Amino acid sequence: MTRVSLVMAVFNQLPLTRACLESLRPTTVPFELVVVDNGSTDGTAEFVRQFPYPFPFRHHRNGENLGVIRALNQGWRLAPGEVVCFLHNDTEMREPRWLERLIAALAGDRGAGLAGLYGARRLRRDGRYVGRTIVHCLADGPTLRGPEVEVAAVDGVCLCLKRSVLERLGGFDEAYGFFHGYDRDLSFAVREAGGRCVVVNAPFVHRGAGTRTSVATEGPLSDDLAQRRAALARFAAKWRHRLPSDVRRPAERIRDWLSSRAS
Repeated sequence: MTRVSLVMAVFNQLPLTRACLESLRPTTVPFELVVVDNGSTDGTAEFVRQFPYPFPFRHHRNGENLGVIRALNQGWRLAPGEVVCFLHNDTEMREPRWLERLIAALAGDRGAGLAGLYGARRLRRDGRYVGRTIVHCLADGPTLRGPEVEVAAVDGVCLCLKRSVLERLGGFDEAYGFFHGYDRDLSFAVREAGGRCVVVNAPFVHRGAGTRTSVATEGPLSDDLAQRRAALARFAAKWRHRLPSDVRRPAERIRDWLSSRAS
């Protein structure tokens, strides 16, 4: 059986973390959980030390908030699994087979290099998602109908890939800074290496803002919009040889264009 590690970065927002972990109880695939705590002050550290869940568990605590990207890199290097799945702590799974479906998407000679639950099939030259090509399986209004679909980039809410791929790519690019850009960058690095990116159908709920910080204006995220723009500009410059990017077949592009005109 493939050994799987689930990696989560947390900073405060203990109620969201509890809800996320509770939702993982029915998961059909055994996994080991790795939590990297970015210096939480809301009782998260005490909760993690007690850890009232049946999953095998590892924990690392930073003395300060080093940012999501650095924490995720710390996490996967602590994780022993052959497959590593990064999950935001502000999500709740609604399908016990969610992890099983992600792992299946990676399997075989034609398996994807990166799988997730949310992504976009087309990115503009400046790196932005084209809204009508976004696909996801959010429980309150999924846009994905089939079992999976290829995308140009997978969103960081959930990123699942083989450890060997992570090691070959060197993990996440920490030059993006605190939070933004790492998921698109990883997606394009996987594709540059010859892999595909896919979104699989596994319903989930995303509460939002739990992974970054407990207060939107706290610490290094007080200029979140400026950081978002800087990360996007860096991504567009780094991957300009691949942008714009559209993984849809010509017939799909025509169908989508006609649909957008009709609406």
